[in-house]
Order: sequence, then C-alpha cells, then structure tokens
Amino acid sequence: MMANYRAIPPEFMTVGEVAKKMDVTVRTLQYYDKEGLLSPSAESEGGRRLYTDKDLITLHQIMSLKSLGFSLNDIKQRLITLETPTDVANALTEQANEIRKKIEQLTASLTAIEQLKTEVLQMQTVNFKKYADIIVNLQMKNDSYYLIKRFDDETLDHIRSHFDKESGLDFMDRFNRLSDEIVQLKQEHVPPESEKCQQVVKEYWGLIMEFTNGDMSMLPKLMEMGNIETATNAWEERQKIVNEYLEPALQVYFSRLGINPFGEVKP
Repeated sequence: MMANYRAIPPEFMTVGEVAKKMDVTVRTLQYYDKEGLLSPSAESEGGRRLYTDKDLITLHQIMSLKSLGFSLNDIKQRLITLETPTDVANALTEQANEIRKKIEQLTASLTAIEQLKTEVLQMQTVNFKKYADIIVNLQMKNDSYYLIKRFDDETLDHIRSHFDKESGLDFMDRFNRLSDEIVQLKQEHVPPESEKCQQVVKEYWGLIMEFTNGDMSMLPKLMEMGNIETATNAWEERQKIVNEYLEPALQVYFSRLGINPFGEVKP
C-alpha cells in the first residue's frame, strides 16, 4: 500500500528527479505507472508521487529489457520482485542471460556483414540481386553462401524457382554430407571402379539431376562454375578433392550405363 508523507523525506524522489537521474521522460514514467509496470512507492500529502532507490532498480530492469527488444507486456511478465539478495541476484542473472543472447545475435550479424563485404569486393560488378541472395543464405547460416557469387543470373533464377528455404537447406545438407563421404573414400584409397565408390557416385549424380531438374543444358555451366583451380576457403578445398576423385569414378559410372550425359547416347 502506498504510504503518504506531508514533507518529502530524503530517501524519496519525485517523478521529475527520477526522470532526470535515469534519463527518461516524466511522461514515460507516468505511462509505466498507468500500465502497472512501475508504480511509485509513496505519495506526499500534496499528491506528489514518490519513488525509492528500489524503484530505480526496477526501472533499470524495465529499460534494459526494453532495449533488448521485449514488449511492455513481456517485461511485465519478466519483472522479478526484489525483496531479498537472492531476488536481486536472480534478476541480474536473467538480465545477463538476455544480454548474452543479444551479444550472440549481434556477433552473428557482424560476422555476416563482414562475410558479405568480402563477397561484394570479390564480385566483378554491382549486383543487388546476388547481394540479397547472399544475405538470405547468411541468415540461414548456410556455409556455402559464397557459391552464389559463382552463379550467373540464369542459374540463380533456376535455384529460386526450384528451392525454398527449407528444401534448399535440405539439399545443401545432403550435398555436404555426400561430399564428406567422398573425401573419406579418397583418404581410404577406395578405387573408383569399386561397388562402394560407384554407389556414392550414383547418389552424387542423382543430386546433380535433382539440382538441374533434369535440364541437361545446365551441365556445362555447372562444370564451369564448379571448376576450382585454386581453393580460397575450406569449402572449395573440399570440393577440389571431391572433383579430383569423382572425375574417373564418373567416367566408370557413365561407361557402365552406356551413356554420355555431356553428348549423345553411346551406340
């Protein structure tokens, strides 16, 4: 219950004093009072609403949570009663946890911006469509985002029309897992003509057909874009190994099928 005072004791502050001390407006404090977020602890007999140091701590909580993007309704649910040292410690722990989450989000955003800057500088021309694609892939935390700069507009349009966010992530996950498996086969010196290798090659070719949607005219373009002479990152390093191992293995695969997907069907 709010206490009444004829004169204002030194341990109390008026709404104006709190506003000045905490760098907020009087109107904001009045709004928090109206919404039940922060009501003054006391009132003078003249009707002036008075705050305590404890109220300042609660106000600091509100302001901190607000800066972290919480709505006033969320804040109302999160405010912790500050009656004991444990209550205060719990409040600070929760605030610290939220700040850590925000730091992680900001760090991820900063990394994405730095990566995008690197990609933009490597691209020969200004292409905002590609920038947008790279940003989307960064948000998806897709490690292969830098592939986009190797694609021409026609291929990017094909990707946009055939893959949404979920199916695109699923495809890249399968592609990366299969690539890791191929690297493992190379390290184990599994011969290209072996059944184990040929089964993996079959899966790999199936992914290429899934990507192109059976459009064989895309193959030369994909080969050109996939040709990595000097690897500049870990993904390209791995892909270079995959390409070197797959080349003879694919020749065996197509020979056994009696086809040449890059030309006419063999007689």
